[in-house]
Amino acid sequence: MSTIPAEDLKIIEQRLLWLSHWMIHNANHIRPKADGIKVGGHQASSASMVSIMTALYFSALRPADRVAVKPHASPVFHAIQYLMGNQTLEKLQNFRGYGGAQSYPSRTKDIDDVDFSTGSVGLGVAVTSFASIVQDYIDAKSWGCDQPMGRMIALVGDAELDEGNIYEALQEGWKNDLRNCWWIIDYNRQSLDGVVREGLFKRVEQIFDAFGWDVVRVKYGQLQRAAFEEPGGDRLRKWIDDCPNQLYSALTYMGGAVWRERLMDALGDQGDVSALIERRSDKDLADLMENLGGNCVATMAETFEAIDHDRPVCFLAYTIKGWGTPIAGHKDNHGGLMNKTQMAEWQAYMGVAEGAEWEPFATIETPKTFKEKLAKTPFFAKGRRRYNDSLINVPAIALSTDREISTQMAFGKILADLSKGDSVLAQRIVTTSPDVTGTTNLGPWVNRRKLFARDPQTDTFKAENIPSTAKWDFAPEGQHIELGIAEMNLFLLLAAMGLSHSLFGKRLIPIGTVYDPFVSRGLDALNYACYQDARFIIVGTPSGVTLAPEGGAHQSIASPLIGMSQDGLAAFEPAFADELAVIIEWAFAYLQKDGEGDRDERTWLRDETGGSVYLRLTTNPIEQPGKRVDDAFCQGAIDGAYWLRKPGPSCEVVIAYQGAVAPEAIKAAGIIADGRRDGGVLAVTSADRLNAGWTAAQRARLNGNPNAQSHIEALLSDLPRNCVLVTVIDGHPATLSWLGAVHGHQTIPHGVEHFGQTGSIAELYRHFRLDAASLVRSVSELTDGRRI
Repeated sequence: MSTIPAEDLKIIEQRLLWLSHWMIHNANHIRPKADGIKVGGHQASSASMVSIMTALYFSALRPADRVAVKPHASPVFHAIQYLMGNQTLEKLQNFRGYGGAQSYPSRTKDIDDVDFSTGSVGLGVAVTSFASIVQDYIDAKSWGCDQPMGRMIALVGDAELDEGNIYEALQEGWKNDLRNCWWIIDYNRQSLDGVVREGLFKRVEQIFDAFGWDVVRVKYGQLQRAAFEEPGGDRLRKWIDDCPNQLYSALTYMGGAVWRERLMDALGDQGDVSALIERRSDKDLADLMENLGGNCVATMAETFEAIDHDRPVCFLAYTIKGWGTPIAGHKDNHGGLMNKTQMAEWQAYMGVAEGAEWEPFATIETPKTFKEKLAKTPFFAKGRRRYNDSLINVPAIALSTDREISTQMAFGKILADLSKGDSVLAQRIVTTSPDVTGTTNLGPWVNRRKLFARDPQTDTFKAENIPSTAKWDFAPEGQHIELGIAEMNLFLLLAAMGLSHSLFGKRLIPIGTVYDPFVSRGLDALNYACYQDARFIIVGTPSGVTLAPEGGAHQSIASPLIGMSQDGLAAFEPAFADELAVIIEWAFAYLQKDGEGDRDERTWLRDETGGSVYLRLTTNPIEQPGKRVDDAFCQGAIDGAYWLRKPGPSCEVVIAYQGAVAPEAIKAAGIIADGRRDGGVLAVTSADRLNAGWTAAQRARLNGNPNAQSHIEALLSDLPRNCVLVTVIDGHPATLSWLGAVHGHQTIPHGVEHFGQTGSIAELYRHFRLDAASLVRSVSELTDGRRI
């Protein structure tokens, strides 16, 4: 039961309507501009959500609930936080400006209490269903939730329902017996470019019903429901139900007099219906026709309060886009703004005195008393709802490297070894994969640690004594969540798991595996996860043309560049198992770091801030270099590179490689060394970290620190000026070609720029000039006729 009476909810609603719109008006028409670009802010999209959000935040929510706010309702969210003292006037005055409140709610850039970042539409919706699954996962464990179970809630624009990832998430939720999830659809029937297609709500209801959701249609507000009880009200209701979306929007924009004319033309009978219409002034008639369920705060509060179960619920809340403002209903209002004249008239209508525009309680007679009432609102009573969890100790990760092995197989062996122990780290690891669990070497881990389900499920093949290497036991204690073939879902689940310490107070160590080329299929969700500062390890494997017989559709080219360019993600591509072991041990600790952004002057990387990790692995077994435990190797593998063969003072050629092509690079270096002096081989484990440190050190020098030197600058500092760098990677050559710019060395890049094809590894390496002979030939062609 809400502690805020219905009449006070109406007051709050009107305050939020004003503050959100004034915030946008100030940004566009009052605040000085450095350029002529419209700032924007979506006044109409905010207005359609204000009643829903008032009822939700001040009536329905409890502290354990989590909300993903529709991106275009960001001003309403900031206004709510401002009303409750969690947002500053300065930030609101600088809305959509540098350092101000963000255009769309952001966990990492806003100071108010954002649960889920939103912005790329659809993703904030879908992540709530995965957060609910994560909450169930934690609750099922012996070390599980200390917090009460909450509802994961998304505020959804109806146009967001065009996003395919929403329907992928619905299917995954059904598979995982989703509960404690609400999606509240702002059904204003208008999108950026027009009006939503007629009859969409029927399709929406059918889809949600098919996946086990309860659908609650919130179509009529209190005024309309009361009118329907009057004589003739049944005919008014039928007219509203039959009215096309475009016409309803147009009539809303034109106002009460036009409503009267159209209704009398359509329904006037000189009897009950005419009397119903004539009893109301033009303003009252407009208020009645615009009193849809989603714009009636009392109706929304009643609707939320009526839910007494944990089944997933879709609320289809009918609203008017731009409700309560002069631009309500206009088809261009998505990006439209009230002009200064309209705003001045609306300000008078809203009763806000000149000079009191930013006052939170400007129109309230007893602001102190009202503020005290708000302080008792259950959702806000406990303050900021960001949790944390203690750091998990990382045991030493040891791996025997005395035989040929692929990095993918080594990864599986590391997890298999961890699965045999009882460390806290092993307990908190949770793996997931989009139907490629077995082919990405997670099988041994899953066989020992089981798959997660709230209710135990027997492996039928095991029960029927049919031999299988996969022991698919589902149980509440399971530590693997199996997904269908949808990479967007993979990254959304990783996002939710990677925020578990903050959302639910329990730290998880999430590890996801995916075929490396299909990282691109989930790239929007990967970027979304990193933008929220979620912490996880993503393993892309197998990778590159080294996958050989699978052909071009399964051979990744651009993924190393994705790893380099993605903020919040440290990308590695180890060639050898011992490198992988060192990197994974470091990664388990890196995921948990949450320090300041000061850079390590040894590398100029911001490792203390932590982040997520991307491992690009391969299936090709290669000969291992033997046991290596020295500090230069271990630290170099983490920092991004080390000398596999250190160059001498007269070095003429250095071969720098990353990943699976290590044997070709090593072989080519041996051939080139015959007749050339002091050649070097640079083992690059992370072009991403090398490049990040290099650019950071350059900025530091420009900012007055002449001694700043990155790891790659130090490694290449002693090379003679005429030394040639030959770079090679089973991926796009730009990943490493920039190394020549560090100290101005001529560079010959080798890599893959075009779609692959089927064939053996040797054939494809020759085709793409990744083989040792091609590397040697490049050096010979460059140096033919002159000595280097």
